[in-house]
Parts: sequence; C-alpha cells; structure tokens
Amino acid sequence: MDILIYGIINSISLALMALGFALVYGISRLPNFAHGALYVVSGFITWTLLKGLGLNYFLSILIAMAVTGLIGGLLYQFVLIRVRGMAISEIIASYAMGLAVLEGLRWGGFKGMTYTLPVFAEGSIILWGVPVDYHRIMVVGIGGAVVLFLWVFTHQTRVGLALRGMAQDERASLMLGIDSDVMAVVAMVFGSVLAALAAILLLPLGNIVVEAGYNVLILAIAVCIVGGLGSWVGSVLAAFIIGFAQILTVVYVGSHFQMVVAILAIIITLVLRPSGLFGKQKELEERV
Repeated sequence: MDILIYGIINSISLALMALGFALVYGISRLPNFAHGALYVVSGFITWTLLKGLGLNYFLSILIAMAVTGLIGGLLYQFVLIRVRGMAISEIIASYAMGLAVLEGLRWGGFKGMTYTLPVFAEGSIILWGVPVDYHRIMVVGIGGAVVLFLWVFTHQTRVGLALRGMAQDERASLMLGIDSDVMAVVAMVFGSVLAALAAILLLPLGNIVVEAGYNVLILAIAVCIVGGLGSWVGSVLAAFIIGFAQILTVVYVGSHFQMVVAILAIIITLVLRPSGLFGKQKELEERV
C-alpha cells in the first residue's frame, strides 16, 4: 500500500511539473527550456512576499503566479518570438534565459537550505496503514482538479478551442483567423502559471534551491518525451509510469537513483519509440 499511495502522489507531482512544458510545446511547438527557472522563480517570489514583506500566504501565492505568468509572456514576446521556428535556436535561447535566471539567483545569494515555504495544512492521516501528511493529500486533490480544469478549458471555452486548433493544425487555424503569435503568448503565460502552481504545491515539501530548477526541467522533459511531445494525455500517463518506477526504485534500490530512472526513460523511449506513447512525430522506420 505504501508503494501504491506514494506512487500516486509522486505521479501527480510529476504531472504538475510537466503540464506547463507540455502545454507550451503542444500549442506553439516551442520547447521552453526555461521551464525549470520559472518554477524556482515563483518559489522565491512567494518566499520574498511572505517572509520579506509579510504578506498573506494566499495573496503571496496569487501575486507570484501572476508575476511568473508575466515573466513567461515577456520571455516569449521579447526573445523567443525572434527565433520561433528555428528548433535549435529555440532550445538554446530558452535554456540560456533559464540558466541566466537560475545562476543569477545563486549569485544574488539565494542558495543553501534556508528558504522554505510553509505547508498548507499541518498533520497527517493514516491511509490503509500508511501515514500520509495532509499537504501531500492536497497535492493529489489539486493536481487532479488542475488536469480536469485543463480538459474543460480546452474543450468548452473559446480560447481553449483556439489553443487546441493551433495544436492540431497551425496553418488551418491561421486561415480561420486565429493569430499564431497571440496564441503562443497565451500558451506561454498559461504554461508559466502552471509551473508556478506546481512550485507552490511541491516546494513546501522541501527547500527552495536553485538546483530544483534543473531537476524539474529534466523530469518535465522525461515525462513529455515518454508521453509524446505535444500530447497532454500522454504526459499524464507517462507521469504515472515514471512516478511508480521512481517509487519502486527508491524502495528496492535507493533514493539517489530517482533521477537515473528519468534519464533512462528518455533514452529507452528515444531508442524504441521516438515519438513517445501518444506522440504524432514520425517513427524511425518512417524517416529512413
């Protein structure tokens, strides 16, 4: 039962980390390698507002999410829009911006284990003989609600349908009057807000450190590659596959091999099925 319960918790956590990355790539075909930096920045903004300025926790969270979304939109509008369509340049530009932000935070003194966010609820409960703290239960509940909200948003709202149209066929969407760059900015803002939400939910379980940005980026890429780049459903399924694989590795091998599982998942997927579980890219035999 402990493997089942904590496997679900870890899987939902991975899905939260990857949804923003998957959303941006799925709509604009832009690999946002600044995703991990946005994750960490939102945590530092929340901590600064809460501890430095003494604002209410909930208000600090809302402001941090709004500021992170704004940063993501500005990042696209002033940098990524100039290299859009050039795959290598997109990766280099977004990763360079993320690297500058993360190392800038380190240079600015945000390092060590002193920066923490309070959990949403103290205490724990026993589920089928397994102790689980309330905050992790809230992570699962909010994570499930986010996935449901994304489905409703992309299927029932005008903006969501426009985003789906861009994801399915950009040229046809342009012919129908949907502005590609506007939708890309919306996707970038939305993806950045999702990264901020993941940080605010998950960082209270540990410390706010610069290294978390690099780890989250690797995990998000692993989930998206295994699930299929551009497929949100595939990303959620891949999060459960990698999440349970990591928990089994922790139980039977060791906790320091968790990141190895993610990297192996990337390598195995690229070798056996380059398009991922639900990806629409051409398979290796179709390209040869």
